[in-house]
Order: sequence, then C-alpha cells, then structure tokens
Amino acid sequence: MNIFVTAVDEGSLVGAARRLRRSPTAISRAIASLEGHLGVELLHRTTRSIRLSEAGQRYAASCRRILAELEEADLLAGGERSAPRGMLTLSAPPISGEEVLRPILDEFLGAYPLVSARLMLVDRSVNLVDEGVDVALRVGQLPDSSLVATRVGEGVRRVIVASPRYLSEHPPIEEPADIAGHQIVSLTHFGIEAWGFGSGPAARTVHFTPRLVVNTVRAAVGSAVGGRGLTRVYSYHVAREVKEGLLTIVLAEAEPEPQPAHLLAPGGRMAVPKVRAFVDFATPRLRAAFARLAIDAREL
Repeated sequence: MNIFVTAVDEGSLVGAARRLRRSPTAISRAIASLEGHLGVELLHRTTRSIRLSEAGQRYAASCRRILAELEEADLLAGGERSAPRGMLTLSAPPISGEEVLRPILDEFLGAYPLVSARLMLVDRSVNLVDEGVDVALRVGQLPDSSLVATRVGEGVRRVIVASPRYLSEHPPIEEPADIAGHQIVSLTHFGIEAWGFGSGPAARTVHFTPRLVVNTVRAAVGSAVGGRGLTRVYSYHVAREVKEGLLTIVLAEAEPEPQPAHLLAPGGRMAVPKVRAFVDFATPRLRAAFARLAIDAREL
C-alpha cells in the first residue's frame, strides 16, 4: 500500500523508486503483486507516467486512511509523542501558501530536523483524508465536518477590482447591479456566474455572464491588470497591485462579511506528534501574519 500511494504521489514509478530508495523494477513488481492480489488494475501505465484507474482512485483513498491510522498507532505505541518526525503533508491556496504559510513551514523545519514536508499549493478544496493531507490552510467559512479547525485569521476581505484603464473606458459602477453590464473575469471558487454582496437581510446576489473563467488567482489578477474586466479575490491577493495603482477596488461599501482563516486537520491526525507540533508552532505565527495583512488591507 505504501509503495502504491507513493507512486501515485510522485506521478511515476521512477519517482516512487527514488523516494523509497528502491529500484523501479522492485516498485513495478510490488504494484503488480498488489493488483494480482486484488484482481483489478490500479494504475494505467505509460513509459513516462501513471494514471489511476477508477478502482485505483477508490483504493488509494482507502490506503491513505489505513496508512495514516497505522502511523498513529505506531507512534503512540512507541511513546514518541515528544519526538515529531516523518513526512508532513500540507495544503494551501497558492498565494497564501507561498507568501504566508511557506515561510512559517521553513522555520518549522529548521526547528524540527527529523520532520520533512510536502506543501501542495492548489486553488481547490482538498479532501484531507482521501488525499493524505495532514494539515490544510483554508480561507473562508467552513462547512460542518469531522475536521479539527484552529482559527488563525480574521477579517479577510473579498474585493472586486479592475484596472484604472478599464474603469475609465466603461460605464461607472455605483451599485452591485451595475456589474451585470461589465466584463467579468470569474475565478472558479469565487463564483463563476454570480457574486453575493452585503450580509444579513441586506444580502443580495447579482448574476452575470463571464467574459473569461480561470481557475487560479494569479490568472484572474493578471487579466484584471491587463484591462480584461472586473474580478473578485481576497484583499491580500491584490494589495501590491492596488498600492501601485495597477488595480482599483470598486463597491467596497457592498462587500460581503470578511472571511476567517483556519488550519484544518483530520481528527485522528492531531495525536501524531509532527501534526500537533506544526499546528502549535504555526498558529501564533499565522495569526500574526493575517493580522498584519488585515491592517494592510484597511490601508488600501
């Protein structure tokens, strides 16, 4: 199971062999043996890459849960609560992961030499259990779940921005309904065809037809700077562009309620020393970082 999951994570049998310090032939034989035991094909192989079959996707999720439980059992049985070690897997949105979480992770690795880390920067909600993630940084309201959430930030604004050139060449934007007549650069997780405004009884939704749909913050910000239209992102995504005059915030008075930021971990993983150590280490540092970002955002 460990060899199979490692191959999936590395994207190739050669990558798994390198990480596990085995030969590619040994990796291939182990996975073939597993497939023979199960009676199904787990991986579609080419000379350069691998791809999970439908059965492989389901089995990989089960393997991750089982391996995580085995790791917890081994650590607890060995009495290693005070000795964080092993591979720590984290997930975060790209910009907050690069600019906020990564420096803290670098500092953590310096303080805990027996811990290694893998940081996944993706613009989507990761399934922590199925994808083998120990800790995730999330900005936004959280749905009810079995995950353990630690609040690390407050007051993250969702802002609508456009370039000064675009705003000068198009009708003025004085109220939320005006955006329906504008070009919109939609970011998939901020609303592709509608944006909400205000909160409580005054909350409203404005629908529109996007001119461009992208799935990363950098793409949305880049297109907005290039004059393609309006886009909605978190305030810290565009702090530099706004300060430099490349983008202008519109409809600030109609923004929805600011969003919190959390560290999330599967409940059982909090007993693992490396996970507990990272959450305890990162929480005060993330709170300080998001507090600083909130101050910067108010200055925009």
